[in-house]
Order: sequence, then structure tokens, then C-alpha cells
Amino acid sequence: MYCTETCPYCVRAEQLLQRKGVREIEKMRVDSQPELRAAMMEKTGRRTVPQIYIGGEYVGGYDELASLDRVGKLAELLAI
Repeated sequence: MYCTETCPYCVRAEQLLQRKGVREIEKMRVDSQPELRAAMMEKTGRRTVPQIYIGGEYVGGYDELASLDRVGKLAELLAI
């Protein structure tokens, strides 16, 4: 997950994933490593954080993660 230290949506995404049983989240802090922000923008086409990958699959930001959870598809992704 591309994130920053103070992003409230990053915190929400992490909390949601933890509630779903995820114990390890690889965080790539774009606020402390500007080259990671450039890489994130190139990979995702987006400037905002969080940008989330699950099992190598790009999910999107917090809104997309929460939407997947609401429709029951987040559990499927996490089962991979």
C-alpha cells in the first residue's frame, strides 16, 4: 500500500484490512521517499494515497477498497 504517515484514508484502509484478518501490510511511504510517489503515479495514474494492491492486483484507493468490502468481494481477494 502506497501511503503517507498522516493520511486519514490510509489509516482507514489499514484498519479495514486488519478487521478482515490481514496481519502484514507492506507500506511504501511516499512522503518520506519522493521516488516512490513518482513510481506510484506511473503505475496507477493517480496522485493520491492510499493506492492499494492485494496479491499483486491493483485495487485502487480507500473508496474502492471499501466498495469491494460492501459488495463482499474483498474477502475473495484476501483469500488468494
